[in-house]
Amino acid sequence: MPTQPPAAAPRFLLASLLIALVASLLYLPGLPGEFLFDDFPNIVNNPAIALKELNSQALIRLLATPQPSGDLRNLPNLTFALDYWRGGGADPATFKTTNILIHALTTLSLAWLFRNILLAAGTRIEHADWAASALTLAWAAHPLLVSSVLYAVQRLQAMGTLFLVLALLAYLQARRAQVAGRSGRTGLLGAALLWGLALMCKEDSVMLPVYALALELTVLQFAAADAGLARRLRRGYLLAALAGAALYLFVAVPHFWNWDAYSGRNFSTPERLLTQGRVLAMYLWQILLPLPSHMPFHYDWLGPSRGLLHPWTTLASIALLSVLLLLAVLQRKKRPLLALGIFLFFAAHFITSNVVGLELAYEHRNHFALIGAVLAIGSVLAEAGQRLRLAPMQQGIACSALLLALCSATVVRAHSWSSNLLFAQASTAAAPHSARAWIQLCAEHYALGGGPTPRNTRLDAAISACDNGSRLVPGSLNSPALRIVLKTLRGDIAAQDWAKFRQRMKIADRSWDNRRAPMLLVYNARKGVKLDRHELLEVFETQAQTSPLATGELVFIGNFIMNDLGSPDLAMPYFLKAIALSPQGNLLPLHVAGVLRAKGRPDLAGKIEQLGASRLRANTAKDPDVSP
Repeated sequence: MPTQPPAAAPRFLLASLLIALVASLLYLPGLPGEFLFDDFPNIVNNPAIALKELNSQALIRLLATPQPSGDLRNLPNLTFALDYWRGGGADPATFKTTNILIHALTTLSLAWLFRNILLAAGTRIEHADWAASALTLAWAAHPLLVSSVLYAVQRLQAMGTLFLVLALLAYLQARRAQVAGRSGRTGLLGAALLWGLALMCKEDSVMLPVYALALELTVLQFAAADAGLARRLRRGYLLAALAGAALYLFVAVPHFWNWDAYSGRNFSTPERLLTQGRVLAMYLWQILLPLPSHMPFHYDWLGPSRGLLHPWTTLASIALLSVLLLLAVLQRKKRPLLALGIFLFFAAHFITSNVVGLELAYEHRNHFALIGAVLAIGSVLAEAGQRLRLAPMQQGIACSALLLALCSATVVRAHSWSSNLLFAQASTAAAPHSARAWIQLCAEHYALGGGPTPRNTRLDAAISACDNGSRLVPGSLNSPALRIVLKTLRGDIAAQDWAKFRQRMKIADRSWDNRRAPMLLVYNARKGVKLDRHELLEVFETQAQTSPLATGELVFIGNFIMNDLGSPDLAMPYFLKAIALSPQGNLLPLHVAGVLRAKGRPDLAGKIEQLGASRLRANTAKDPDVSP
């Protein structure tokens, strides 16, 4: 094990602090940006984090309140509440500043993790210091992380990574102590506690034991001064790996597997697994050639793989990934840093690229995985420099040029996050076939022009964006729906616009995005846009004919028709179907009947009550133990 000079640690601490500062400054151009997408349910419209007074009762109440992001993510939600209190409300800059601070802390911690990995692999102290610095800056300055740092809600992922890095650092320190003949118990206890904190941020932090196993298989190789401890380590990890594999095969896979499409998705489990080969290859391409134009943020344009050759890149991507994994296995002793980096990259994607019915791709899933990729790429570049016999000065110039390019790309991409309009324009340029990018650009012009008023100054620009979205993404419904709203405001809406929208509804995928398109019409109608009443009813009827509607969707439509359009009779089919689908004995029939009676329609209320009673009787006859 390399001996550390007394002055080495303070010098490296100063260098790591400087790197953390530089990493923070790169994201400042994005501070003026607004909230986006999942920020609204989790932050802006989440009353649970609206902390007005900082006291223990308020914090306990916050931790006990169910959250939109999940009940296990308590630490990030607590910091959201503190930011709300600190900023006097949901101020985007306040939340983004905290995200940048978390990024700086992660950068600082990662520098020491890289340094310890290099030292454990036998690297000389002086070389380990500058190599760890370069690797850390490469991670912190990579533009792929912009969507994790400047997207406020992705603090969930960023905090998970921070505690994972600290846990791995503690584990590595403990294991190096054991190699030197010391106990390492304090470090192992610290690693366990930090792992618990990581699990309170993001569920995929459960992969920490796999990351530790990757360290053992490569740089540590289960070494210990005590031969008995070394044997126990091997046996313990073997048993843990077998137990993990059993849980995956016999619990996770049967629970999440779907031969048919997942709910709200257009792909099944086998198709999702095939597609992840292309997704991981795409991530690697973005990491290796980190141009902002390669990082569109929206990935709804990415179609699922229907077979190994549909598209052909599926098989090619799987082959590439298989070669990388085989390389890591074969080179884990000769080139441990390369193998460790590959193992970490794949392990970090194990949950999100598996059988759970998540969306196919998201950039923030690379937040921890990028650590492995940077380590693997850095080891390859270092060996290439040695084989080419480059002088230290030449290696330094080449390394500086690469790091400067990364920093520049991050600044450029961070600037595109400085406003939602710039963000939408960059997104449509990078992903012209993304329905979400186009609807956001259309909606931003609409909002900036004044919203639902005929005097909106950006109607033409908004309609142009919706036209592009409708043309370039023929399977989307949101752009055509908003186009109807905008043309209604402009005064040139035609019957054929509605007819084309309804025709598209009949052939479009029933994805979660497309199912929301009629709700977009409802939202704007309630904001005062004079949408054609008859055409709206035709849209609802088409929606009911083309896809099975959930109880909540049926009640929503029924309430709109009854209350906003003033037609209780036309709302009845939706209420009746909702009650037929709802659990027997619930309060929906009583609620709807009460509203109808208040509106002076006891005849319709009676029909609702009769259906509710008949369902209750049927349920009672089926299960005599259920009392009415």
